Amino acid sequence: MSDTSVQPEPAAEPAEAPAAVSACPITADFLPENMRKHVDVKAPVPLRMMAAKALVPLNPPDMLGALFMLMYDAEEKIRETAGKTASTLPDRIAASGFRDEGVQPMVLGWYLEVYATNDPYAEMLILNATTPDASVAGIASHCSQKIAELIGQNQLRLLRHEQIVRQLALNPLAEGALIDGVCDFATRNGLDMPDVPQMLAAKIRLFGPQAATQPVATGPTADDIIAEFGVGVVEGEVPTDAEKAALLAMKEAKLDDGAKLTLTQKIARMSVSERIKLASKGNKEVRGMLIRDANKLVALAVIRSPRITDGEVMAQAMNKGAHEDVLRVVYSHREWTRKYPVRLALVKNPKVPAQVLMRFLNTLSEGDVKSLAKDKNVAGAIQVMAKKMIQRKNEPKKG
Repeated sequence: MSDTSVQPEPAAEPAEAPAAVSACPITADFLPENMRKHVDVKAPVPLRMMAAKALVPLNPPDMLGALFMLMYDAEEKIRETAGKTASTLPDRIAASGFRDEGVQPMVLGWYLEVYATNDPYAEMLILNATTPDASVAGIASHCSQKIAELIGQNQLRLLRHEQIVRQLALNPLAEGALIDGVCDFATRNGLDMPDVPQMLAAKIRLFGPQAATQPVATGPTADDIIAEFGVGVVEGEVPTDAEKAALLAMKEAKLDDGAKLTLTQKIARMSVSERIKLASKGNKEVRGMLIRDANKLVALAVIRSPRITDGEVMAQAMNKGAHEDVLRVVYSHREWTRKYPVRLALVKNPKVPAQVLMRFLNTLSEGDVKSLAKDKNVAGAIQVMAKKMIQRKNEPKKG
């Protein structure tokens, strides 16, 4: 957005509360402890009403979450007030909050639905990588031409969630050239949706008339790999003996041609779209393989996976061979860069841009700055800056 100081038109209608009041799907853990009373159903109504009117001192991302929680309040008046407030947010809250990747996905998804017809705000929400793909698909069929173009440009979302392509193809405002480009890209990368006329046309354009009745050769699917190799086990869970045995058996299984196919070899045979899906669904083992994929969209799908661990993030911050786009995700992520070890690792990584390095360098301890000043393995600019910081620290104070 070029000018966020101009407040866009508010959403046309107040946000609707859930048809039947149910338990809120998120907790108040994201709020400062002294502010949680404003969304606590046991708290006095006036306290909750203050938050429903956005009259409590919360930063924009937290205010978005608080209003979302109050849409589940037991008091109808509070739900109505919160809905009206959420639908008419001042720009100082919306412009900051909608861009923040630390806001919970379902909260951002709900606001995208609320502001689906408000192009400036819808753009912020769609560009926020935390906004769920399903929510983007939910507005793709009826959004404006401008927003349709924005959705069509996000290649990772298109391949990660095929319903976006399907819904975008239904949008009467989307230009034909945009839909053709999206469908050509999706088809080249392994998506096959013959029930979508534009996708069928793309198959014929790319592979000839005979392709109309032939499925696209995509290789193994993400679900095939997960079922075959047991690589969809939830993080932290220990595979059962049966799962371990199945994993070992499948890794050693012989194909019809007599060749042994390992997990790595099977992944290599997958289409880009299926590797992206596997990056989101699979466990740490497959993420470790896919983060090194030559296709940057696959690597980005890994670092964007909702299952990514702190250890994996740290490994990429330290990885001098990481994709630049993957590093950009790491050093732009507010929650990750709050962690001191991540900032230190990024400062030592020569692939991180100088302006980012300088910003993090100023947050490091004096001992680490001294070490960096002597470390010949870091960028020269970092060494110079670290030495200058030490010199300034040691200069005698005037007067």
